[in-house]
Amino acid sequence: MLINRKCQQCEKLFYARPVHINKGWGKYCSTKCQYESFKNGTIVKCSICGKEAYRTLLHVARSKSGKFFCDKSCQTKWRNKEFSGKKSIRWKDGHATYRDAMLGNSVPKICKMCKEKDARVLAVHHIDQNRKNYKVENLAWLCHNCHHLVHSEVAEKLKFSKIIQSEK
Repeated sequence: MLINRKCQQCEKLFYARPVHINKGWGKYCSTKCQYESFKNGTIVKCSICGKEAYRTLLHVARSKSGKFFCDKSCQTKWRNKEFSGKKSIRWKDGHATYRDAMLGNSVPKICKMCKEKDARVLAVHHIDQNRKNYKVENLAWLCHNCHHLVHSEVAEKLKFSKIIQSEK
């Protein structure tokens, strides 16, 4: 025996079995109406591209920044802009690390002296020896061996200076 019921979502009439009603089912005419009943959110605009996206009220309430994104790509674009400079976890002693400055400007990772390409052994060298000068023109990739030689041997330092002068 089927019982005539009214859908709690769309108010359409439908038939439900008594056993389903006893189990707490039979409230919605279809799975679509059942799904729609769980929606309790809002449509928000992506802070980067302006595309609309659905977010639950809990998601909206938990947002620390008050910004919303359509996908992880837009969220990452915002995070890269927002957490650079002083807000970066790599910010040390009032300056961003010079390695980040080199990586951010896509300078090829090749040792200036021996042309080593293994990124695991490359270090950033300050050409003018001023560790607070983070300009890319003042920085150069050197492998650890060449970096040590440039700092400890006069002949290697002169050789490095000639290489830098010839590139300018």
